[in-house]
Amino acid sequence: MTNASWVRMVMLALLWGSGFLWIKLALAGLTPVQVTVVRCALGAAVLLFLARGQRFPRDLTTWRHLLVAAFFCNALPFALFAIGEQTVDSGVAGVLNATTPLWALLLTARRGLQPRRLAGLLTGFTGVLLIFAPWRQSGLVSWGAVAILGAAASYAVAFAYMGRHLVGTSAPMAVSAAQLLAATGLSALALPVSGTGPAITAGAVVAVVVLGVFGTGATFYLNFRIIADEGATSAATVGYLLPVVSVALGAAVLGEELSTRVVLGMVVVLVGVGLAQARVRAVSGAG
Repeated sequence: MTNASWVRMVMLALLWGSGFLWIKLALAGLTPVQVTVVRCALGAAVLLFLARGQRFPRDLTTWRHLLVAAFFCNALPFALFAIGEQTVDSGVAGVLNATTPLWALLLTARRGLQPRRLAGLLTGFTGVLLIFAPWRQSGLVSWGAVAILGAAASYAVAFAYMGRHLVGTSAPMAVSAAQLLAATGLSALALPVSGTGPAITAGAVVAVVVLGVFGTGATFYLNFRIIADEGATSAATVGYLLPVVSVALGAAVLGEELSTRVVLGMVVVLVGVGLAQARVRAVSGAG
């Protein structure tokens, strides 16, 4: 792997992993739907700039696929993460996001599971149970945590769908930009019923701008470059770093509690993901 690829991988891990921090900061002045709309719009703007010269999809079939992908890969999970982080720490959100490969495995469980993958699935969700600790009065079980797990499951649905209908399309930057544009439109439909948030602050505006430009648009590009240069396996390994980054930033910047139970749960989740993935596949849009 070249030095440039290593730099891109580190940058991608930091940008993706910090997304949960920026969501939490943006919620100080914006509603979850507002965060989602601005995030998608700014991410689309970045990709439109990078896609200069590429031809955008023009056939109706591709746009139908893009609408489905935009809903399950962007509009829905972005909103669920923002809703969840109203009550859940950003570090925990990053750890729960790491369960996406486990949900993907569940989607294919009807075809049977190899012993190693079954062990990984059981181990991974044991880690989630350890994090939630429902047997404790101070456990993390809440609607916010359920929303974040729903976001991770939504990613799994999206990646399976995109793998069948959108992977291998020409002009990938243009297709990604089109997907985020579609996600912006879908998210904006919810604005009239989303209510009003707290008073908008400068910090919230800065946070959502960083989230959209760097945590969404730039990560699409970096992930694409790593896949193109080093292959999907190298790109997928970044996923193991995201919860570490999110937990570290949440503790350092927001003073979130870094309990032994949560750290142990994170390790167990990642071990489960490693066991479950006989073949790893790179995905975009995490966090």
